[in-house]
Amino acid sequence: MSKTETPALTGEGAPLVQEVKQAMAGFVNEFKGLKAEVNTKLQQTEERLIMLDRKSTIAARPHLAASIEDGAPHQKAFDAYVRSGEDDGLRGLEVEAKSLSTAVNSDGGYLVDPQTAETIKSVLNSTASIRSIASVVNVEANSFDVLIDHTDVGAGWADENSATAETGTPSIDRISIPLHELSALPKASQRLLDDSAFDVEGWLAGRVADKFARAEAAAFINGDGVDKPKGLMIHRAVPNDGWSWGSVGYVATGIDAGIDADAIVDVVYALGAQYRVNGTFIMNSKTAGVIRKLKDSDGRFLWSDGLAAGEPARLMGYPVLIAEDMPDVATDSFSIAFGDFQAGYTIAERPDLRVLRDPFSAKPHVLFYATKRVGGDVSDFAAIKLVKFGTA
Repeated sequence: MSKTETPALTGEGAPLVQEVKQAMAGFVNEFKGLKAEVNTKLQQTEERLIMLDRKSTIAARPHLAASIEDGAPHQKAFDAYVRSGEDDGLRGLEVEAKSLSTAVNSDGGYLVDPQTAETIKSVLNSTASIRSIASVVNVEANSFDVLIDHTDVGAGWADENSATAETGTPSIDRISIPLHELSALPKASQRLLDDSAFDVEGWLAGRVADKFARAEAAAFINGDGVDKPKGLMIHRAVPNDGWSWGSVGYVATGIDAGIDADAIVDVVYALGAQYRVNGTFIMNSKTAGVIRKLKDSDGRFLWSDGLAAGEPARLMGYPVLIAEDMPDVATDSFSIAFGDFQAGYTIAERPDLRVLRDPFSAKPHVLFYATKRVGGDVSDFAAIKLVKFGTA
């Protein structure tokens, strides 16, 4: 037997050797299983890392136009149109922009971003205009008709034997409020528009909103009805004692270019009780400076400031709207209006806002032609009274 050969164990040692071999075989099998499991987990981890790396690479790439437009197609179209005047399916619209017809709602209407229009509406509603206290209706036509029944049904007492006499029948008047076009034409340089950090929508909304708010606020007060709304001050004013439908009644202060507390009381009770519940005073800041100094016979101020932030001041308990387009105090001026303007004045408007882009007329600037159709007129002459700063 050679020196390298292991002598076979016999006798009592044979079972021990067999047991050791079985243990070693089990250990090797378990080790192989563990190794396979570790390799599988390492492979899965490597695959995850590869996928994460691919995702980060894709995220770093520029987005496709389709993927952006899936989120907000109107905003993408508006932004692209404002910046360059072109978009998918809109190429060449710059040349035809000036010839678009306002009679067709679909022409360019999709170019108005809803967020921009909403911003403008918010500013309009918060402006010191009678819009905030008047009746505002949205229409889809060229005018809005208000039907007014300002007469009464006749009635009389009857006895058992007498024939019933014919009584008066009420009549209905119609007030037609045509819609007029309000426009704004702000501009900006093309270089400014090309800057991706520039908020085109915010800039456009702010400029147009300011122009629209000031223009319509003035028209609702003093508009002559020619290509603009008819203001409440344009109608014929008559003494309240001789008031008739179609005119606005007034109460004179009895003081040339002056006023006292009695005139405020008179105009409040010149208005019918059904309108007085929702009464509001309208005046400008200069007139308010005069009125807030008035005291009653007991030395109490008629004017009281709002108790909370944003709450209007009150005159004899009625809210005061400061509208700077009201006339200043002067001889025979109608510087104060009082009434239920929810019933007395109606504003009719189209809900859509139109924006057209013109990059040619004012190079190197780009013009933005924004239009809105709105109209207004007195709808109930009994609901409004004026104060005349004069003797009669």
